[in-house]
Amino acid sequence: MLENLKKEVYLANMDLPKYGLVTFTWGNVSGIDRETGYFVIKPSGVEYEMLTSEDMVVMDLNGNKIEGKYNPSSDTLTHIELYKKYKEIGGIVHTHSKMAVAWAAAGRNIPNYNTTHSDYFYGDILCARSLTQEEIEENYEKNTGLVIIEILEKYNVNPMHNPGILCTNHGPFTWGKNAHEAVHNSVVLEEVAIMGFNAEMLNTNIQPAPSYIVNKHFMRKHGPNAYYGQR
Repeated sequence: MLENLKKEVYLANMDLPKYGLVTFTWGNVSGIDRETGYFVIKPSGVEYEMLTSEDMVVMDLNGNKIEGKYNPSSDTLTHIELYKKYKEIGGIVHTHSKMAVAWAAAGRNIPNYNTTHSDYFYGDILCARSLTQEEIEENYEKNTGLVIIEILEKYNVNPMHNPGILCTNHGPFTWGKNAHEAVHNSVVLEEVAIMGFNAEMLNTNIQPAPSYIVNKHFMRKHGPNAYYGQR
């Protein structure tokens, strides 16, 4: 079932160690097939070098396992909440990449300081609040998804214009139109986190990039008259 999607999600998961985004098994990628309503996700706690495409787990949006010999990622319920809320999302990534986790541990948004950031994220990369003790004990992974949605809705964020977020005391989640794009955005988020940290170390009075630079760089890549790259 969904063999092509399994292969796509498997390859996307294998890109996480390739790009230095995970240590041990600290990460996962999923991708959804909107026609069936099923999504494919990495199994929980299985080492990357042991994975095959057949090990990917097929789930439905009610949290039922449809196919697979392993248990799905422990973050499955977070993915489900995002897929249910945002129909345009086709793939989701969670990692514990070092610098993004540092910003998350500090409970800070990553300000938009430069054109690299602006090429992919229209504004600051937001940091969602910590979960309460009750939210963690009641349904931790589901509530992680809900708190991500909470901050995106609070600031009226288009999730495809800001395809990633930090969760305080936890780490980053990114998404995209498919699993590959979600991984790409995860790589960018980590690079931007490094750039932002270094910039603040060099200039403690640094200010965000002017809005006209942000608009130019984002729109030339994602706007209605985008001209970046080949068409």
